[in-house]
Amino acid sequence: MSSNVRVRFAPSPTGKLHIGGARTAIYNWAFARANGGTFILRIDDTDPTRSTEENTQVILRAMRWLGLDWDEGPEVGGDFGPYAQTERLALYREAAERLLAEGRAYPCFCTPEQLAADRAEAQARKDPFQGYQRRCRDIDPDEARRRMDAGEPYTLRIKVPDDRGDVVVDDAVHGKVVFDAKELDDFVIFRSDGTPTYNFATVVDDACMGITHVIRGDDHLSNTPRQVMVYEALGAPVPTFAHISMILGADGKKLSKRHGATSVEEYRDAGYLSDAFVNYLALLGWSLDGETTVIPREVLAREFSLERISKNPATFDPKKLDWMNAEYINAMDDDAFVDGIALPQLAAAGVPVARADHDDAWWSLLASIVRPRTKMPADAAAVAAPVFATADTLAYDEKSVAKGLAKEGMGAVLDAARSALEAVPEGAWEAGAIDAALEALPEALDMKKRLVFQAVRVAECGTMVSPPLGETMQLIGRADCLARIDCARALAL
Repeated sequence: MSSNVRVRFAPSPTGKLHIGGARTAIYNWAFARANGGTFILRIDDTDPTRSTEENTQVILRAMRWLGLDWDEGPEVGGDFGPYAQTERLALYREAAERLLAEGRAYPCFCTPEQLAADRAEAQARKDPFQGYQRRCRDIDPDEARRRMDAGEPYTLRIKVPDDRGDVVVDDAVHGKVVFDAKELDDFVIFRSDGTPTYNFATVVDDACMGITHVIRGDDHLSNTPRQVMVYEALGAPVPTFAHISMILGADGKKLSKRHGATSVEEYRDAGYLSDAFVNYLALLGWSLDGETTVIPREVLAREFSLERISKNPATFDPKKLDWMNAEYINAMDDDAFVDGIALPQLAAAGVPVARADHDDAWWSLLASIVRPRTKMPADAAAVAAPVFATADTLAYDEKSVAKGLAKEGMGAVLDAARSALEAVPEGAWEAGAIDAALEALPEALDMKKRLVFQAVRVAECGTMVSPPLGETMQLIGRADCLARIDCARALAL
């Protein structure tokens, strides 16, 4: 496909960016990148009662966090701006006036009461067409202009050609979709208050901006025949449409807050990584090969295609998102994990530690034992907590103490462990030597290995669940490990 591909994501700033909108943005971005095209961000803010600048900024922040860089749009500019609909009203009026002058649109002076009466009559006579009855379609243009100039309220309606047959859309996802011509009425393109309707403004924008592909949710499919009418009236080429399926919750119903669905920024704040989040959302309706699940951003940007978008609704599974997040965390190298996950989370947990407090080898060892146990960033601080405690501040889990220390013979285990560890010199204090020193204790004490190591683990980490003991103790350091055993000795029988 040529590099003339131009796509747009056009959110309405009436609220936060949620999962469905984020996936639409991802597909548009990826399609543009895969085809060397242009990705445009446009703010469709023509709803004055709900659109706010604050919401626009929320959308921009969410897009930046998702890493969906746009080639044209707010803060970037471009040759087809402005990129907010409230700044494009003159363009819509100009387009509407041209259609009016060409006889492709006409003023309608029908009151709401008249429209309601016409609709009721059509229903009463069981007319198969119950849309606008074209009452004002054949008013003499000169008379219409006099009434307009006199200040009589009116709307502008598109004039659907009498001989216009069914609208056939070759949708890139759904295939051929046919809309019955009988359902096409002369719909409003400009309201009586002088503002354009959505179906008019969005087509004028897409035509002016040279949009070649419209990738959007299939809840917009019903808008398509009217928009095709506007393209044809404007004499503009009709873009390729690709309507993507809805995202459902586990109960098969449209995803909503009752499923725990939240805004993009809330997922960010909960600790999800941008790359993992984009990867997961991309798979809600698209696949690389039907098998691969971890798809790096650069692969998505290279391989994305409309042909592999599924017609079927996708199901949002929070557990799969969590799994994806863990996969991305576990794939981080040591420095990325330490600087991007461990240190920020430790700081958030109130742990006073800095990168300079330890050498690179120490931090790499910490990363190697904490990273595999981190599904969400906040897990890192919890898993690493024993390493950053001291003998005086280590918190003991009551159940772990009851099961691992407060039993007959555990005092002797700690005494033996201390003696064995004390024999390991400071210069040799590393995981292999620590494990070797403890390995002989079960046989010497004639006790099960599990009980011996359980007691030492609780003494050193405050809990029976921790990263590998030898590596953890290496990170803690010899002096504090011995001091911890002395403190724990008071809890052991």
